[in-house]
Amino acid sequence: MNIRPLFVRDISDVISLMDMGAPFIRPRTESDYWMYATLFSSTCLIAADEGRMAGAIMAFRSQDAPGEMYIQDLMIHPDHRRKGVAKSLTAAVADHGRAWGCQSIFLTSEPENSAAHAAWLSLGFVNRTGDVLIGDVQVVTDFKGPGKHRAVYDLKLA
Repeated sequence: MNIRPLFVRDISDVISLMDMGAPFIRPRTESDYWMYATLFSSTCLIAADEGRMAGAIMAFRSQDAPGEMYIQDLMIHPDHRRKGVAKSLTAAVADHGRAWGCQSIFLTSEPENSAAHAAWLSLGFVNRTGDVLIGDVQVVTDFKGPGKHRAVYDLKLA
């Protein structure tokens, strides 16, 4: 498997891949992916296996808190799940973060996405303490705005 930066030529394949993540992952626009490939390609990565897209991660270093990184989306093609693709992509982002002196990576997930909850914990992320417990998931009320409750996960890099 080859982990490499997102290129503009990958945009249609990334959109198709992200579309497979419904209802929890929704593709961004072509313009958004162009920006990721042009300005953030060191942490917006794809995993290719024999020339086919196995997965993609969209992650960014915070400009306001440069010690933090945020993973916006991580999607693995159904044919490549449980083969270490998510671990490889997350590790590549973490390596960039460490090289930049970042202390942590965080991400959010919808509380009902139990598959994501299990995946994040298996990758070493910790579910941040919230103000509501939904099942076994800690949830921060209104984290992304009114009515947008999210489970928040942290991975320490230092």
